[in-house]
Amino acid sequence: MWYRSASFILDKQEQQRNAAAESRPLSPASTAMAESPSANVSMYYQTRAAHHGVVSSDWLAQAQAAVAGNSDDAAAESNDSGGEEIGKRFSVVDEFNNWRKQPDLAEAVAAIRALASVIRSSQAKTMMELEIELKKASDSLKSWDTTSISLTAGCDLFMRYVTRTSALDREDFGSAKSRLLERAEKFGEISYKARRIIAMLSQDFIFDGCTILVHGFSRVVLEALRTAVENKKLFRVLCTEGRPDRSGLRVSNELAKLDIPVKLLIDSAVAYSMDEVDMVFVGADGVVESGGIINMMGTYQIALVAKAMNKPMYVAAESYKFARLYPLDQKDMVPALRPIDFGVPIPSQVEVETSARDYTPPQYLTLLFTDLGVLSPSVVSDELIQLYL
Repeated sequence: MWYRSASFILDKQEQQRNAAAESRPLSPASTAMAESPSANVSMYYQTRAAHHGVVSSDWLAQAQAAVAGNSDDAAAESNDSGGEEIGKRFSVVDEFNNWRKQPDLAEAVAAIRALASVIRSSQAKTMMELEIELKKASDSLKSWDTTSISLTAGCDLFMRYVTRTSALDREDFGSAKSRLLERAEKFGEISYKARRIIAMLSQDFIFDGCTILVHGFSRVVLEALRTAVENKKLFRVLCTEGRPDRSGLRVSNELAKLDIPVKLLIDSAVAYSMDEVDMVFVGADGVVESGGIINMMGTYQIALVAKAMNKPMYVAAESYKFARLYPLDQKDMVPALRPIDFGVPIPSQVEVETSARDYTPPQYLTLLFTDLGVLSPSVVSDELIQLYL
């Protein structure tokens, strides 16, 4: 299946472009760079040069000017380190944390809003400087939580969507920056509305009198159920406790506020209660290239039980959670560890499994509700290629 994955196809296309670029005569500037790469030009520039195949003298001059500018900034910073700072410097992480204070805003959307603020507050004089500034800001956000799939995917998709436009090469810097900001804000708006779109698409699958099993706290699943209540649909919900963080307790409280009949289950009672269920409805931390999902621990075993008992397994996930990952098994991903309180002391020689999420392969999923439409797991790879091209 790997040869059908999005990463394989994208990487193959890049190799073909590079091979074609090598067969073309390079400009004198690029030839000089190839023969004696400048230590002053960062690997970011060299990587971008390899990607595009041709380095124009103007582009190289901009690159060197940006590097020189960064060196001057660093020198100025060290000179003024002892003095008092004039004005507060913009911090993308602080901006991100400010957006995260909004309870209904997803982490990835907060990151997208923060990156748009980077463009708005940037003092860059060239597109090269602005792109470097954006890339550094994106890397800072991704390093803030390296285990967050949606945060990493959201930042990567933002960079793709905002900076991949040929119009930027034909405009002056002021116009290009305005266009960049316009695209950034548009991407943020699309991402923010994704949850509502998914909620509307899911309504055809929620019918009167049905019983829905949910697992873990998912804002998009909660929005879909809230929309069903607004549409006067009558249904009941079985909600797992959701260890280790007991997020199911929070979900059950939210559902009770909506006057939805809800029954709380311990996680080990899923198979016992599956006879009552008409469908399983879960969110996702990330959607991977195979069409499978990475989600809260216990999702995989629920999917296995649902498959064995012929119950549909529906997933609600925004497109900014589509990640270039291809896990082959449960251990083939960065672990997200959470402390577990068993209520009693555990001897030090007893090993405790603290992973907080698992991988559910695509063959156990029925449909994915996304802002791109209702997708079967086999279509995810094609959609992911379109997102990252």
